Amino acid sequence: MIVDTHCHLDDPRFDEDLAEVIGRAKEKGVGAFLIPGADPETLPKAQAIAHAYPEVFYAAGVHPYDLEKYDEALLMEHLKDPKCIAVGECGLDYYRLPEDEAEAHETVAMQKRIFGLQIELAKRVKKPLIVHIRDAGTDAMELLLEHDAGRVGGVLHCYNADEQLLKLAEYGFYYGIGGVITFKNAKKLPHVLPKIPRERIVAETDAPYLTPHPFRGKRNEPAYTVYVVEKIADILSMPYDEAAALTTQNAKRLFKPFSTF
Repeated sequence: MIVDTHCHLDDPRFDEDLAEVIGRAKEKGVGAFLIPGADPETLPKAQAIAHAYPEVFYAAGVHPYDLEKYDEALLMEHLKDPKCIAVGECGLDYYRLPEDEAEAHETVAMQKRIFGLQIELAKRVKKPLIVHIRDAGTDAMELLLEHDAGRVGGVLHCYNADEQLLKLAEYGFYYGIGGVITFKNAKKLPHVLPKIPRERIVAETDAPYLTPHPFRGKRNEPAYTVYVVEKIADILSMPYDEAAALTTQNAKRLFKPFSTF
């Protein structure tokens, strides 16, 4: 079995054929799924999907692009749900900061504050983090260590091959490897992947985004996790079945409810 540890099944692009999408994934051996919470407005939909499918779980959090929607009471209500198994996706994203220096400084400060609040929330509910980091590796690592995030651990979603972040493996963090690893122009991630402790690698798709080769340009879906695992196996010089077992065991260790599948 393979676990897709990050797939946005609540995205409108799955509204018409969600059952078929899940069915195709299961036919390929993908047996469990995690919907990351990014926008509080979509959490009821993610929750409904998780309760409709035994193999689907969800997380509750606020993406750095949606900070104005942060509502801790709302997140806490979802985190009481046994099917809500993580906090996130949350983190820092400096890719689209305002051009005005003062506005950029204010945005960074707000991102850090809301990220810190979600780390503390994860510690309170004793659930792991799903961490989004883009162009903010140094600040993100400092915040995670400052807030003692190792008490709950988590996954660096869509790990972007920032080598300084490898240090977080010592603090209970895993590394989400997605479709980017299959891209023909991907150079950093294939180079860094062997440096990640094998017991810290998990597979994800980020569906419907970042579709792996050979389906780039089409909607991504959890069935394509197999192409990610194939590439992991190729880079690490191991059989496919071994890579599938490795990433699944790691996902079950991080997200305990997956252990029932």
